[in-house]
Amino acid sequence: MALPALPLFEVRVLRGVVFTGVWFGFLDPVRAVRKPEVSLLTPQVPGIVEFVRSRLGFEPDAAQIAVLESTAKQGILNCSRQWGKSTVSAAKALHRAYTVPKSLVLVASPTERQSAEWMRKARDMASRLGFPLRGDGDNKISLLLPNGSRIVGLPGTEATIRGFSAVSLMLVDAASRVSDELYLAIRPMLAVSDGTLWLMSTPFGKRGFFYDVWSKGSADWMRVRVPATECPRISKDFLEEEREAMGERWYRQEYLCEFVDSTSGVFGRDLVEKAITKDVEPLEF
Repeated sequence: MALPALPLFEVRVLRGVVFTGVWFGFLDPVRAVRKPEVSLLTPQVPGIVEFVRSRLGFEPDAAQIAVLESTAKQGILNCSRQWGKSTVSAAKALHRAYTVPKSLVLVASPTERQSAEWMRKARDMASRLGFPLRGDGDNKISLLLPNGSRIVGLPGTEATIRGFSAVSLMLVDAASRVSDELYLAIRPMLAVSDGTLWLMSTPFGKRGFFYDVWSKGSADWMRVRVPATECPRISKDFLEEEREAMGERWYRQEYLCEFVDSTSGVFGRDLVEKAITKDVEPLEF
C-alpha cells in the first residue's frame, strides 16, 4: 500500500532573497526526519576584532583589543582622556546586539546629553552594517536592529531609568561622574539575564563606586588601566604641554589614571581609612 505524499519544506537563500520551496515524496513515517531550521536572525560574523575592523571600520590597538575580546562578566576600564573608551564600548555594544538576537544593551552616563553623544558614535558605526537606522519607538536615545536587538541610552537620573530588565550588556560611560544612586539602580537589571557589566572612566578622586570597585572590588572584576603614555595616538610633546598647563595633580588624574585626593580635604582618604577600626565599640548616649 502506497504511503500518502508528505510535504517537505526547505529554505534557500539566494542573493539575500528567501525562497520557500515545497516538494512531495513518499516517506516512511518512522524514518522521516525533520529538516533543520535555518535561522535568518543570527548572521554569520567573524570574531569581534575582525568584526569591528571589517564591518565597523575601526582599527583597535592592543589595549582596546583586550577589552573587546574580554568575556569577563564584570570589567572596569581606567583609562586616559581621549583614549577611545566610548568608541570601544560602542563597538562592543554593536557586536553584542548584532550577534545576539533580541538582546538589550544599555548605556548609562552622567547626563542625557552624554548618553546621546555616545549613541551618535554607535549609530555612525551601525551605518556601515547596511540596515536602516531607527529608534525602538519607546526611548528617545535608542537604536533598533533588524534582529530585534535594542541599544538604549539612559538619562543620568536614578528616578527615570527604572523599568528595564533582562539586560544582556550594561555599559557605564564616564563612570567616575555617575552617581552611586544611579549605579545601584541599574545593577539589578542584570539579575535575570546574568548579563555583563562594564564600567569605563577616567578617575575623579578617591570617592564613589568607580574608585571603590577599582581599589577594593573582588577578583572577579577584570581591570584594565591605560595611561596616556601608553596610548599610541597621544604624543609625548602634547603630554608635556598638558602637564605644564594643568598642573601635576590634574595631569596625573586626567592622563595617568591616578586617583588623587581632593584639594579641599585636610586629611587624605587613605589616612582616614587607616584610622577607622571596628575594634572600638561606638559610644552610646
